[in-house]
Amino acid sequence: MTDVLIVGAGPTGLTLACDLARRGLAVRIVDKSPGHPRSSRAKGPDPRTLEVLEDLGVVEAVLAAGSAPLPMRKYRDGVPVADADPYAGSAPTPDAPYDRGRLIAQWRLEEILRDRLAGYGMAVETGTEVVGLTDDGTAVTVALADGPDVRARYVVGCDGARSRVRKLLGVPFEGGTAEDQVMVCGDVEIDPGVLDRGLWHQWFDEDGAVMLCPVPGTPTGWWFQASPERDADGRPLAPSADGFRRLFARHTRLPAARLTGATLLSTYRVNVRMVDRYRVGRVLLAGDAAHVHAIAGGLGMNTGIQDAFNLGWKLAQVVRGRAGTDLLDTYEEERLPVAAWTLEFTSERLRATLEAIGKPGGGLDSAITSSAGGPGRDYRWSSLARPGGDGALRSGDRAPDAPCAVAATGEPTRLFRILAGPHLTVLGFGAGTERALRDAAAAHGDAVRAVRVYGAGDPEPGTGAALPDSLHDREGLASAAYGAGRDTVVVIRPDNHVGLVSHTGGFDAVHRYLEVLDGARGPDPTSVAGMVDGTGKG
Repeated sequence: MTDVLIVGAGPTGLTLACDLARRGLAVRIVDKSPGHPRSSRAKGPDPRTLEVLEDLGVVEAVLAAGSAPLPMRKYRDGVPVADADPYAGSAPTPDAPYDRGRLIAQWRLEEILRDRLAGYGMAVETGTEVVGLTDDGTAVTVALADGPDVRARYVVGCDGARSRVRKLLGVPFEGGTAEDQVMVCGDVEIDPGVLDRGLWHQWFDEDGAVMLCPVPGTPTGWWFQASPERDADGRPLAPSADGFRRLFARHTRLPAARLTGATLLSTYRVNVRMVDRYRVGRVLLAGDAAHVHAIAGGLGMNTGIQDAFNLGWKLAQVVRGRAGTDLLDTYEEERLPVAAWTLEFTSERLRATLEAIGKPGGGLDSAITSSAGGPGRDYRWSSLARPGGDGALRSGDRAPDAPCAVAATGEPTRLFRILAGPHLTVLGFGAGTERALRDAAAAHGDAVRAVRVYGAGDPEPGTGAALPDSLHDREGLASAAYGAGRDTVVVIRPDNHVGLVSHTGGFDAVHRYLEVLDGARGPDPTSVAGMVDGTGKG
């Protein structure tokens, strides 16, 4: 029997598949498309998603294949009127290594994730359409359009805004479509040298707009977005290559023939919809299957990837018998409010952008704020966020990074390298935490990485006395980031969110909290699961 069947092989489904595969689960990922799409679509991961991709071991490939966000050049009546760089002056900080996202075609990101999945011996099963679901309380029987039924302990629908899984569950997709807010999109080829590929070009005129952003890794490829052509009655016309050339010539004042090709053409309407629940029995929803919103701010793909990262470890713990099924309830508890915030935020940013482009010099930079590009939402409201911590960092927050050194060798490292992988992490600041760290390691084995963090004033650990993953925090940046006083223990969840901050000498709360997340009851004997650290980062 399959542990988890993932329906939909976009970035959300692939992220979940990679996360579950590195945990040793028996995973299948299917997609009804006959082949892998080549559409550029989403423009790339934001800073928090880059942290997720680093944890999965693919961020270096993503950084190499993509480019930094580009300055934007705004035009009016064919004339440049303003340049804007929304990230001017920003820089990485010790606790946040990515201060901006990355431009990369969605098809290229999907290739990188599929390559990662192939390293676990798994591949997407294309041309495989789900047509029925039957949940008997112990497993889900999945009917396929062509092929034998599949039995899976859990099913996750990552199959987009038109999700078949969501429809089979009968889950409402409440919201609306703004019929008057229409855009045509596609991938186009433009003769070399016609436009500067170091800029995102944006023409906003009284009668419409064209936006052209170069696709990284291609010599002549561009993302094309534009106001549609309309018929005599004002109805938007379907996109076509000839229509794209006319729009290109009208707004750029360049010869239409310079646009030499247009493919993967589509019409986009602003949809703002979300589900009222993420789980029905043994079937769950993630990504666009659960929420869609205005594209302003570029949060669509990123929200889906972060859904998957929140769900993956919880699903694995339940399948492996290391946690009760109520852990899955926290997926909806944590991610549903994030979806609601995202719908509200992107709708507000769209309003601000539409207002801005009505004036010369306005552009898509109006959609970019620190909220849109920051390191992600916290879960302070979650039942998994235990009381404790009286500083800026609280339970439920994203765990910060910090430069450190490996205590045994002095080699420079970062906290994110220690957090990376399918385990819980317990950080101990101060000599009084060592008993709690050793108890956690003994009780939970590979499921927990216990890390003693030595400060600048701490004595050097004696030979053989230090825990294997001990770190030196000589600059005090880790201690500062975590608000650690004398003898502080911090439990960090596998999705790199703080679960518990404890300053109590006995640290009984640490033991009780770890029992919730990893009860150490042993794996499900009918599962093939086993812990695998797929990061290659130790």
